[in-house]
Amino acid sequence: MKMQWRRTKLPFVVGTVCAAVLALAAPAQAGTADGDHAGTLAALKAFQSAGGPGAGIHAGDRAGSWTLSTGTGTINTNTPLRSTDHYRIGSQTKSFTAAVVLQLVDEGKVALDAPIERYLPGVVDGNGYDGNTITVRQLLQHTSGVATYEPLFTSAPANPDGSYPIEALVREALKKAPVSAPGGPFTYSNANYLILGMLVEKTTGMPVYKAVTSRIIAPLGLTGTTFPRPGDRSLPAPAVRGYHGVRVGPLFFWTDVISYDPSVFNSAGAVISTQEDLTSFYQALAAGKVVSQATLGEMEKTVPVGGPLAYGLGLIRYDLSCGGVAWGHDGAIPGYYTETLVTADGRHAAVVTNAHLTTNPPTAQMYKLLDSALCENRS
Repeated sequence: MKMQWRRTKLPFVVGTVCAAVLALAAPAQAGTADGDHAGTLAALKAFQSAGGPGAGIHAGDRAGSWTLSTGTGTINTNTPLRSTDHYRIGSQTKSFTAAVVLQLVDEGKVALDAPIERYLPGVVDGNGYDGNTITVRQLLQHTSGVATYEPLFTSAPANPDGSYPIEALVREALKKAPVSAPGGPFTYSNANYLILGMLVEKTTGMPVYKAVTSRIIAPLGLTGTTFPRPGDRSLPAPAVRGYHGVRVGPLFFWTDVISYDPSVFNSAGAVISTQEDLTSFYQALAAGKVVSQATLGEMEKTVPVGGPLAYGLGLIRYDLSCGGVAWGHDGAIPGYYTETLVTADGRHAAVVTNAHLTTNPPTAQMYKLLDSALCENRS
């Protein structure tokens, strides 16, 4: 863990057939930015120099948005990252899944403080787990006691096409014993959101990818966002290409990440989106356009993570250096390291770099970049 208040997630596996490519950082481009964003541009360069081959930020307020890019979206080319480029958002998916669960709460179909056993009898049971003592809220907030789980290295049985049934992923995850009693300290686990994916499927009667699409993506007009069906490994064009790499002094060695079926992450991390769509989603959520104000209030009840971070129900709260708070989520998945934050007064920022380093990820640089963008021109 690079910083006390940060966690490392989803490690990489690199493709054995891809040759390493030696690449220097490309020059920064202003993209479509207007005005003076010198501080944020400097922070973006620092983020990219410790991150992937390229990095980009899309930010603004209710008066408009702007985009900055540095490095490249495809190695050995000069390809700025654009705000409409597609990439895998990793754990930002959790905010989409949480929003569906909270819609079901609004509809009276799920109760936040009800035990998960009520909805998924026998699923969270054995090996020290008791679904009668773990609530929906605790799963959403990572206080369930369920152990940390990295889906990419699962031993769960796959379907013939290489996709993974969500039930098999949950069974595999629960082979690890609990780390605490339910209601204990925050312990981040993808397993919590795979269980919640099963809850969505059981309650709505449809696969979770269809539920998220029909309830969130389509109504909000997020045309650059997809929750891929199991077996779909494609990344829509235009896309930011994801890499794995190591740094040797000022130089980086990049390789493509392996191809994997995103169903291995499912409701914990499978969604594909763009910077523009992510800011639109989180702004709509913060404005009460996705769930009711009452359930949004529940989402914003947090437990401490450390430092300037706290965790609600599928939402991270970040305390800004200029005062006030921002809400959103981060994502780390093979090929990408991302985050989106928004404020109640309409400020927004989405960042992406096209590699996720499992050692020394640029966490501090990412938050400095987000803080710079959200605090521009504020005393």
